[in-house]
Amino acid sequence: MRLNLDGEPLVGKPIAEADPLPPVDRVPRAPAAELDLLYRAYWHKLLRFVRRRGPPDLAPDIVQQLFVRLTAQAVDAMPAIRAPDAYLQQAARNLIRDEARAAERRSAHLHICLDDVPLAAHDPIAALEARDMLQRFEASVARLDPRTREIFLAHRIDGFSYGEIALRTGLHIKTVEKHMSRAIAFLGRQFRR
Repeated sequence: MRLNLDGEPLVGKPIAEADPLPPVDRVPRAPAAELDLLYRAYWHKLLRFVRRRGPPDLAPDIVQQLFVRLTAQAVDAMPAIRAPDAYLQQAARNLIRDEARAAERRSAHLHICLDDVPLAAHDPIAALEARDMLQRFEASVARLDPRTREIFLAHRIDGFSYGEIALRTGLHIKTVEKHMSRAIAFLGRQFRR
C-alpha cells in the first residue's frame, strides 16, 4: 500500500499507463522517506500493540528494533508493503517471540532484582545457633560407627545412591540401607535431646 506524505494511504482508481501520474508519485521517494513515513504513522500504534502482547517495559526497544531491521532491509531495497499495518504487527509479533526465546535461554524468569528482595538484618543470635547446631551435628556424626559414618556421608554429602555405595564398599544394597537407617535413627535421637 502506498502512502502519501501525511502517512495516509493513497486511495482511488488504479492508474492506467496513459494516465498522468499524481503529483505525489512524480518524484520517486527514497526508502528512507518511506521508512520515515511508516515510523511516524505507526510508531504509537505499534508501541500499544507490543505493550499488550509482550513485556511492557521492553515495548519501546522492540519497536525500535523493528524499525532498525526495516532500515537494514531498505539499504538493499525497500520491500513493497501492501498492508503496512499487518506487516508491522507481524514483524512485532516475531520480535516479541524472539525476545521471549532469548529470555528463556538467559533464564530471565529466574532472575530477581536485588532491590526487590528484602534483606534481613544480621542476626547474631541466629548465627550462633546455626554454628552450635553444626558443631553438634559434626560431633554426632563423628560418634557413628566408621562404616556407618562412611555410608551416611557418601549418601547425604557426596550424593551417591545406595547402589553406587554398595558397589564401592562391596556390600549388598540391603546392608547399605540398614547402615543408613542406623545413622538416621542415631542422629534423630541426638537432636531430640
